[in-house]
Amino acid sequence: MQVRELSIPGALVIEPKIFGDERGFFAETYRESAWGEHGIPTRWQQDNHSRSSKGVLRGMHFAIGEGQGKLVRCARGTILDVVVDLRAGSPTYGSWEGVELSDDNMHQIYVPIGLAHGFVVLSDVADVVYKCTSPYDPEVERGIAYDDPEVGIQWPSDLELIVSARDAEARHLADVSDTLPFRYEA
Repeated sequence: MQVRELSIPGALVIEPKIFGDERGFFAETYRESAWGEHGIPTRWQQDNHSRSSKGVLRGMHFAIGEGQGKLVRCARGTILDVVVDLRAGSPTYGSWEGVELSDDNMHQIYVPIGLAHGFVVLSDVADVVYKCTSPYDPEVERGIAYDDPEVGIQWPSDLELIVSARDAEARHLADVSDTLPFRYEA
């Protein structure tokens, strides 16, 4: 596998080896020792699977309290996966980066605690599976606006975005920044 760091410190893209032939393919999507060598947590508390149709945008979500790291991949279809740095003192605070994840490239993204995460579906349907370092807890689940002009995420302009009421009502980063517990550690 190949691992590369995104422009946001701590966010990683994992590119597993894919072994394919006329029968199909095989790829290792997680091995504790290999992923752990790159600083990716090796203790996961929850696995999730979502299915969404083209244009569905989920995000930008994060958890306060102990936080929640994620290891995300797209098992079917194609998504644009996006992270935003929420860590005070980070050289990339308020910056975003997007990575295309698909069932063809089998890339994964590791989203460390202190980053908001979201994605939009580019294909007709997409199944997104991800591991979490802590279980979902609605009491600590938060979000920022997916369309915050100060963050400036460039979602694909050719899609009609389908957004939940919760995500549509999320506040701008500047409106919640003084309540965020995240601190950057070099």
